[in-house]
Amino acid sequence: MRWSILDRALIRRGQSPADTLRQTVRFAREAETLGFQRFWLAEHHGVPGVAGSAPTVLAAAVASATTRIRVGTGGVMLPNHRPLVVAEQFGVLESLFPGRVDMGLGRSVGFTGAVREALGAEKDAADRFGEQVAELLRYFDGAGPVTALPARGLRVPAFILAVGAGGAIAAGHGLPLVMAHLNDEERMLAAVDGYRAAFRPSAHGERPYVVLAVNAAVAETSEEAALLQIPEAWATAYSRTRGVFPPLDPPEEVLARRMTERERRFFEQARGGQLHGDEAGMTTALARLADRTGADELLLTLTSHGDAGRLDSYRRLARLAGLGAAAAPAPAARGRSAA
Repeated sequence: MRWSILDRALIRRGQSPADTLRQTVRFAREAETLGFQRFWLAEHHGVPGVAGSAPTVLAAAVASATTRIRVGTGGVMLPNHRPLVVAEQFGVLESLFPGRVDMGLGRSVGFTGAVREALGAEKDAADRFGEQVAELLRYFDGAGPVTALPARGLRVPAFILAVGAGGAIAAGHGLPLVMAHLNDEERMLAAVDGYRAAFRPSAHGERPYVVLAVNAAVAETSEEAALLQIPEAWATAYSRTRGVFPPLDPPEEVLARRMTERERRFFEQARGGQLHGDEAGMTTALARLADRTGADELLLTLTSHGDAGRLDSYRRLARLAGLGAAAAPAPAARGRSAA
């Protein structure tokens, strides 16, 4: 099974966005040294606690700072963009960093009405996601309404994030599926099974390929690992109750808060989707999850308030996964489900 990383460029309290972006690039170098397969960046707009608003730009910076690890997006939110522009951006990335670029695509729109208006994408823009994916793929095949250079003729592996109809769209195009680890395990398994059952082999993939995205932390003890995830769980609860995802607070301050009943409910829900433990416990938990879902790849994410704990967690994850420090990723696939 392959092991990869998703970095969302979350801002810690006291950091500037510039600090966060530079930290992401440094983190990517560490991920490559540890032997992870991919390093993906996410897209968020108008969010005070997130610096990653332009994932293809950040992907270029990461690819420039590394030499082997695959770099991509998890994902570009296609309803916010014209497919032609997305094709051109990934065409440029693939031309500059051949065989190292992944194109993860999502269907989410802006979190608030003001953000959606600024992007020129209303809520119903997500309903056209399937049409946009088809148009985007045609530009790489040279069958689009105009010539997309330098994308035409290039093979950039595409992945679909399983939000809403994402699973059906991935299956219909023969593309890999990126599925988030859910509290409701039965719903998660049903979505994965539905994707596999509906999968249609294509030039993009001969068989289903499932990437499971997991918020995971490992430390010396399970209690220490849980502390690493507290800041993000609180930021999620804060966003659910106030409509704004804030910079990450220290875990000790979060635990000392007097949360309202509603805040506490969202906080516990956020923690319920996270996995944490010592190395032995996480080896068991991740192996069980992989066995239950049949996942081909784990896409791990974690942003703690301090960087030392996060780096230690990923070093432990790399060790329990048996990753080689100098392991090179597989070359870009041709006619398979994933690179």
